[in-house]
Amino acid sequence: MKKIVRTYLWICLTSVMVGHLAHAQSNVQANPPVLTTAQIDAVVESAMKTFNVPGISVAVIKDDQVVHSKGYGVRSIKSKLAMDEHTLVGIASNSKAFTAAALAILVDEKKLKWNEKVTNIIPEFKLYNPYVTDEFTVLDLMTHRSGLGLGAGDLMFFPDGSDFTLKDVIHNLRFLKPVSSFRAKYDYDNNLYIVAGEVIKRVSGMSWEDFIEQRIMKPLAMNESAASITRLKHGENQVDPHVPVNGALQTVPFRPNEVINAAGGIYSNIHDMSLWVRMQLNKGTYGTENKQRLFSEKVQHEMWSPQTILQTGTNTGTYNTHFASYGIGWGLSDVKGYKQVAHTGGLLGMVTQVTLIPELKLGIIVLTNQESGAAFTSITNTIKDSYLGMPTIDRVKENHERQLKRDAENDKEVADVWKAIETQQKNKANNKIDQSIYLGTYRDNWFGDISIRAENGKMIFSAKRSPALTGEMHFYKGNTFIVKWNDRTLNADAYANFALDVEGKPVSMSMKAISPATDFSFDFHDLDFRLVKP
Repeated sequence: MKKIVRTYLWICLTSVMVGHLAHAQSNVQANPPVLTTAQIDAVVESAMKTFNVPGISVAVIKDDQVVHSKGYGVRSIKSKLAMDEHTLVGIASNSKAFTAAALAILVDEKKLKWNEKVTNIIPEFKLYNPYVTDEFTVLDLMTHRSGLGLGAGDLMFFPDGSDFTLKDVIHNLRFLKPVSSFRAKYDYDNNLYIVAGEVIKRVSGMSWEDFIEQRIMKPLAMNESAASITRLKHGENQVDPHVPVNGALQTVPFRPNEVINAAGGIYSNIHDMSLWVRMQLNKGTYGTENKQRLFSEKVQHEMWSPQTILQTGTNTGTYNTHFASYGIGWGLSDVKGYKQVAHTGGLLGMVTQVTLIPELKLGIIVLTNQESGAAFTSITNTIKDSYLGMPTIDRVKENHERQLKRDAENDKEVADVWKAIETQQKNKANNKIDQSIYLGTYRDNWFGDISIRAENGKMIFSAKRSPALTGEMHFYKGNTFIVKWNDRTLNADAYANFALDVEGKPVSMSMKAISPATDFSFDFHDLDFRLVKP
């Protein structure tokens, strides 16, 4: 969901190390010299300047105390108002941990079991494979191992506030074809968390939003937060989302969509998120002398235990990370011999990160109003390094160099496509191509209808149920066109390839994003359009 995590970057997924690595821990100083407030200020300012982020807020929790809580820069390049610890940001997929906590509370109350079949609670729930439908559990909803592809079905709510309802989402899951075997592979998913929100509603009798606010936020005194942007009580101190377009920042409008709340709808700030993190580090307890309990240590252990294994690669990196997995609402990994519990989140124009190292009683929260995951990673890792007693590494420089290399590769790929289009446009033979044969209405089982029409001599693509996806189609090669979206903040131009019948007339169309950097929630590759009206 920006990007849900744009949601890209996205997953700074990380995973638990089940056995404590004593030899690695021995390299960590018992009382390392942690960053001072001035040093944190410096790294944040450096990250903001390097990655062109207008506003960032950072909190550090250590030993049940908030040792740093501060906003930097501005909420919006329009208002120029200062970002502070109370500035509200869409935490996006960091909302998933709240959904997990809500289910954990119901498990504690014996109203639900992790291994309960989803169809026992939502009889109309149905996936592409009947066997998978029958075996699918509440735990499967939460652990990204369904067999569906990365971000499958996200176009039902991303990038704009489309008209898909919760009923639509549940119904349309049956049309999404799996890309791997059930429970065999990790692929990040948002729609199944939406279903998990409906599980909470049907089991508790409360809407997901009411449950989160009354059973979690209210007890923790997260009084400035809300389960969705439409429920904010004090919304005047909130960010504008920002997206870089051709090197210059633009604000983008909020596109409220209540359907996605259980996967990424919460708005909060570092003041309130610090209360949430303290409760997590205190094993589910909170309040005066931590005498109150939100959920049991047992269910927290389950949330923080590996459920789906991730590949980590052959390079263990500077943190000597050997293992990675996804728990329940959290990513898990080992860093320098410690368990790390973390998650990121992304919406269009906002990305966030929450990182916990329970054995050090350390929590780090970074909220931003731009899409640069490199910025929050640089800040989090710099702070984390100091508590791990690691040698000083310029994380801003490190991530900037990686980003420049990655951007250069992606930009070249996109530039090559547009160069080919420019060449085609100069070719007189190609100018005689009869584009009218491609016009008509095309339908995908879950996404609905799109129209391709002629307008002032141009081919225009327009999605009926996702108005932001409107743009001109440019001839590329053969029967392939490029759709250039009118909204240039989307950064998601796509191939549109037509299949022809024996008479040379289009019968279907498939799509794929051009750039590898395109947010995975633009899941064009999952669409299978059929011509329904020439």
